[in-house]
Amino acid sequence: MEDLTQEEWKEQLANDDNAVILDVRTDAEVAEGIIPNAIQIDIYKGQEFINEIEDLDKSKSYYVYCRSGNRSGQACKIMEQLGFEQAYNLEGGMLQWTGEIVDKN
Repeated sequence: MEDLTQEEWKEQLANDDNAVILDVRTDAEVAEGIIPNAIQIDIYKGQEFINEIEDLDKSKSYYVYCRSGNRSGQACKIMEQLGFEQAYNLEGGMLQWTGEIVDKN
């Protein structure tokens, strides 16, 4: 797991052909906007979160974010324990995000 600044996260993501953006926020938070092409798996779903994470392709690079960076950091640690080698946490999360945001619908 690696914590990346907003700039590092965006730059690395833009140059990664193997990237998956993972939003670990709640449905209510996601309703306020989501980073384009992100998939959402709510970390508060407990075992269901772990089950859904285990179904993901471990060969991909995961760029993980939440509202502030705390839950996404936890998610990256869980992913590491499950065998994911490339999980990157967005420091500051959506609170500091200056990139594009789209409606989930």
